[in-house]
Amino acid sequence: MARVVVDVMPKAEILDPQGQAVVGALPRLGFTGVSDVRQGKRFELEVDDSVDDAELEKIAESLLCNTVIEDWKVTRVQ
Repeated sequence: MARVVVDVMPKAEILDPQGQAVVGALPRLGFTGVSDVRQGKRFELEVDDSVDDAELEKIAESLLCNTVIEDWKVTRVQ
């Protein structure tokens, strides 16, 4: 078994209202120096050795992200 992490983030040109809410709240909570926040999703998958990188990419593209507005990255974790 292997662990795979898929990170999904809004594309740079897409407005991120959740990230904007966080960056707006930080100064009110006493935190300074943060100028931007982007909020995304993280998926951790346990896969067996028969699952190759091409199949992982298909999983990410077809189920885990909206490719119109999100970018994704698959990372195998040891």
